[in-house]
Amino acid sequence: MTTIRSVVLGCGSYLPEHILTNAELASRIDTSDEWIVQRTGIRQRHIAAPGEFTSHLAIKAAKAALANAGVDAQSIDLIVLATSTPDNTFPATAVSVQNGLGINHGAAFDLQAVCSGFIFALATADNFLRTGAFKRALVIGAETFSRILDWNDRGTCVLFGDGAGALVLDAQPQQGNTSDRGVLTTHLRSDGRHKMKLYVDGGPSSTQSVGHLRMEGREVFKHAVGMITDVIEDAFKATNTGPNDIDWLVPHQANKRIIDASAQKLHIAPQKVVLTVDSHGNTSAASIPLALSVAVADKRIKPNDLVMLEAMGGGFTWGSALVRW
Repeated sequence: MTTIRSVVLGCGSYLPEHILTNAELASRIDTSDEWIVQRTGIRQRHIAAPGEFTSHLAIKAAKAALANAGVDAQSIDLIVLATSTPDNTFPATAVSVQNGLGINHGAAFDLQAVCSGFIFALATADNFLRTGAFKRALVIGAETFSRILDWNDRGTCVLFGDGAGALVLDAQPQQGNTSDRGVLTTHLRSDGRHKMKLYVDGGPSSTQSVGHLRMEGREVFKHAVGMITDVIEDAFKATNTGPNDIDWLVPHQANKRIIDASAQKLHIAPQKVVLTVDSHGNTSAASIPLALSVAVADKRIKPNDLVMLEAMGGGFTWGSALVRW
């Protein structure tokens, strides 16, 4: 029996030119390169230039993905943009991206699930494509987290960076088994009881301001490994696969210790894990497509590879997606 799958045609990314190193941060606040690397694995992060908005990053990543896929922007009829740092309260940053790509048909909207945003956006686009509502989608994760950081808070400002990544998805008939190319399964979760462990202390309705990111780091770490492994195990069950079947784990790049602990708990070999947190920092919804782009560009991820994606973020939200490349 044939089924419609959301097949990845291409991916692309964009990072702002300015690189902020740990050494530079240590000259401003009470921290050190050794302290940051030991606790997070981060060595540097990219920071958007003044006047460089989330939409600008997203447009550049989208153009790179379209070029990599070898398709024209006019073939896109759906744009789902995951971001927690939109250009404006409204309209959606996705419509600025749509306009920037010269597209004036179809639908474009933002999705907000913080660091899990790209997984949520991928699942949303996949469901639209599988129903036949749309034919070809751009799924983008783009963030300018530098704009919501308290640069005097060494517990958070050392963690985050800016960037964008995108995938082009195409609805295609497949055989209906795990050898199919495309998105095989997605699993999404949230639990609002944990809101105050990772949040921004502002918003249009509550404070009429943007606010700054606040985090209880130990609490986030405590929950992260269990939540991540939960949704990955759900993906394995749904597809009758296991850790030995996957070629690559591409996790949300938040903290190397969380990534290492999750892979170890799931019995996923370290050499199968794609890591970019050292050079990108935590770029929230952009981190997974950025990591995918790196691994595709250096030819680690190849056609027909089985790739597990996972993320956990504020809310708490968390999710997984299993994709045959």
